[in-house]
Amino acid sequence: MIAMQGVYKTYPNGVTALNGIDVTIEQGEFVYIVGPSGAGKSTFIKLMFREEVPTKGTIKINQMNLPKMKWKQVPYLRRDIGVVYQDFKLLPKLTVYENVAFALEVIEEAPKSIRRRVMQVLDQVGLKNKARFIPDELSGGEQQRVAIARAIVNHPKLLIADEPTGNLDPDTSWEIMKILDEINASGTTIIMATHSKDIVNTIKKRVIAIEGGLIVRDEHRGEYGYEI
Repeated sequence: MIAMQGVYKTYPNGVTALNGIDVTIEQGEFVYIVGPSGAGKSTFIKLMFREEVPTKGTIKINQMNLPKMKWKQVPYLRRDIGVVYQDFKLLPKLTVYENVAFALEVIEEAPKSIRRRVMQVLDQVGLKNKARFIPDELSGGEQQRVAIARAIVNHPKLLIADEPTGNLDPDTSWEIMKILDEINASGTTIIMATHSKDIVNTIKKRVIAIEGGLIVRDEHRGEYGYEI
């Protein structure tokens, strides 16, 4: 599903974030991306939804060649990709329902279909009873669940989670991981950047470790491998 070959990324300031990445991730996998700060994890993730473009190399997702893609094609790529951030990125003046519905409104989904699908995913993340709340009325864990609902409302084939538990307490983090595990079990590929040793070592998945812009370790049911 995802294939990177000879991927390099050097920023205008001369910093090389990725230094020759070769990796394949199959549909339905759950992959942790680990490594020290500044290793290239964020760049690796941003390349997948074309927030960044590689300096050199090939990136294919579902046969789409991302480096050669025209800007007008990017929204179509992103329809198949959900993204969850550490800081939630919810629209503060919109309700929970409106935050999730927005992802379908921008692709002009029918209103009846939007109502049905939004309530379905809010039920999936345990927030059906808080559809009319605004983000400030929710806990951090609840806000992250809204962000997950928004990310999966369009049935994406790929869900990218960038430190999704980074701002949450341990108990809430496990709740979020349970939701992500269930989403993965339904067939969605999940790629999750994390610094959580406990999560990686407890919920065993494929682990890709990046250091100095290179993949230094790629293990199925791997360990975190770094001291916190």
